[in-house]
Amino acid sequence: MNGEMDSSAKEPVWVQDDLLKLLDAIKGNLPEKDLAKYKTSESHLDWEKVAFNSYSGEMCKQKWQEVSREVRWSVTSGFQLYVVIMTRKTCIKNQILTFVYLSSLQKHPDFPKKPLTPYFRFFMEKRAKYAKLHPEMSNLDLTKILSKKYKELPERKKEKYVKDFLREKETFMFSMMKFKQDHPDLLENVNKKSNVPEKPKTPQQLWYCHEKKAFLKARPDATTKDIKDSLGKQWPQLSDKKRMKWITKSLEQQKLYEEKMREFIQQHPEMNMTEENIVKSTLTKAERQLKDRFDGRPDKPPSNGYSMFCAELMSSMKDVPSTERMVMCSQRWKLLTQSEKEAYQKRCEQVCNTFMQIAFILHSISEEEQQRILSEQKMGRFKKGGGGSSPASKKKNSKAKSSTEKPKPPVSAMFIFSEEKRPKLQQERSDLSDMELTRLLARMWNELSDKKKEKYKNLEMTLKAESEKQSKDDKGKLPETPKTAQEIWQQSVIGDYLARFKNDRGKAQKAMEATWNTMEKKEKIMWIKKAAEDQKRYERELSEMRSPAPVIIPGKKMKFDGEPKKPPSNGYQKFSQEMLSNGELNHLPMKERMGEIGGRWQRLSQKEKDRYKRLAEEKQRQYKVLLEKWLAVHIFTDEEEEEEEDDDEDDDDEEKESDDGSSSDDSDDDDDDEDDVRFIACCSHFVTHILKLSC
Repeated sequence: MNGEMDSSAKEPVWVQDDLLKLLDAIKGNLPEKDLAKYKTSESHLDWEKVAFNSYSGEMCKQKWQEVSREVRWSVTSGFQLYVVIMTRKTCIKNQILTFVYLSSLQKHPDFPKKPLTPYFRFFMEKRAKYAKLHPEMSNLDLTKILSKKYKELPERKKEKYVKDFLREKETFMFSMMKFKQDHPDLLENVNKKSNVPEKPKTPQQLWYCHEKKAFLKARPDATTKDIKDSLGKQWPQLSDKKRMKWITKSLEQQKLYEEKMREFIQQHPEMNMTEENIVKSTLTKAERQLKDRFDGRPDKPPSNGYSMFCAELMSSMKDVPSTERMVMCSQRWKLLTQSEKEAYQKRCEQVCNTFMQIAFILHSISEEEQQRILSEQKMGRFKKGGGGSSPASKKKNSKAKSSTEKPKPPVSAMFIFSEEKRPKLQQERSDLSDMELTRLLARMWNELSDKKKEKYKNLEMTLKAESEKQSKDDKGKLPETPKTAQEIWQQSVIGDYLARFKNDRGKAQKAMEATWNTMEKKEKIMWIKKAAEDQKRYERELSEMRSPAPVIIPGKKMKFDGEPKKPPSNGYQKFSQEMLSNGELNHLPMKERMGEIGGRWQRLSQKEKDRYKRLAEEKQRQYKVLLEKWLAVHIFTDEEEEEEEDDDEDDDDEEKESDDGSSSDDSDDDDDDEDDVRFIACCSHFVTHILKLSC
């Protein structure tokens, strides 16, 4: 009877493949883009969904806790469960397996028992006594007390524990040698799994190791704490040139490590490791930017004229609080005339066109560097058709209201519910971050009954009606009244005066008025002209209120004739296209359809996912060939057409000059602008495709 119970209660043996499947199952059950803390994500896991084969959810949970405890991961509140799983995937395949393998060796009947250290002997002897004396204390508090007691112990009393330890250690070493002789095959496997190449060190780690040796030569008695306290604040203060020395060394180590890892993966196929297990980079974002700067890579240009204006203005506003800088930039931008704004936009486009040469520079650097630069370089500004930053779009928008004003966020029932519950929840769950709090509120909303949701939906309808009424009222309001020359001048210098008077607006205002009154008339002429232009702006906007504004579709992409269709960029997109095209899910709404596709993708085996990934890569290769052919024909054809059109237009201009006068000049300028737009859009389109393909 007892034998049957023992056999049924016996724990299953977890082999290497099962451990890896457990990790994949846990990762597969995490929500998309999970940014919650480690403990939070772990507590929300549904272990019944993690269960696989003969392992129940409880078994999986126990094994996860056992492995994470055995390996002694230092999982602090800053780590995320997804990051822990991904970064420890390699460990599961080598270090963890080595540890687990050693654990199984220790369970071997012939494996000798490792002796306890002197401190642990003292701890085990005194723990029961102190636990009885202080039953209210946790294990951690008891450990702290006993650790302190052991440190305060006289040497003669410690000697007893040390002698016992040394005696048992000798016995253990002798028994271990005998075990190695009797079981050489077991230890060979352990050595193979522990031969994984060492990961490369970061620039700061390399510098720290170097400085640590020098520090210990000068102060051999220094503790680890002394070294950290002394060296901890020196790294950020190093000059860029000195930091580049360690960045270069770190990158050299990285290259060697990648080569060794590839060799190791080929030599040990039984480890089931792939190139995904290789550490990708040892540099931080700031260190990477520093290296790029030393390599001569140009800085990322502003995305539009307004961004360039703000960047230039902020360089002279270092004394102004950051909260006021953007407000002042916005105010000063509004004071610029349309011609001044267009001048900034043209300058920005020139910088962007220069920066576009990166597409040609990319051919002269390694493929790895191409991929790294292009993945970091957000080329969203080079949208097909020029987007809102092209001269054409600027012309169309020049008479509309300033685009710098942000639209109000849409009001929804869930948003109202979140805003109502958030303050109370923040007090009750102060341990949660803003993102975790938002997720919790979203879950609470989903669990809310339809009857309770009705209250918030009614509020949503009321607020939307008020918002629509307000927007109609705003449209009916008169434009902003024109400013006087003094007001315009004050707005342009208020930042300097606020900085001088330490943000005392009263003193700054009085000083500005006194300065204006003492200014000569010739100094005021520029501001008087700006006031006249502002008056014209007011009159123009007033006349525009009588006619509807042009409809502009934001983010509209230009489609060129004969342009090849863009392929899926990864395996998931290829899978999604296949699912959407076969019509199997047509009965579902689009949102639920995409959710179902995501769920099916998660349930696919890794082999199937790799198949879709290969299909997507093949499509990308085919697309690249077609695109290069199309671009070669398209760009040269456009240039020839432009040259012919320019010649024709010049002839027409000469014929019409005497008849049309200044009106023909205006139309020619518009045509030139449209040609420029077309050419810039085509170049931008070309660069975007080249960059995306390299990614």
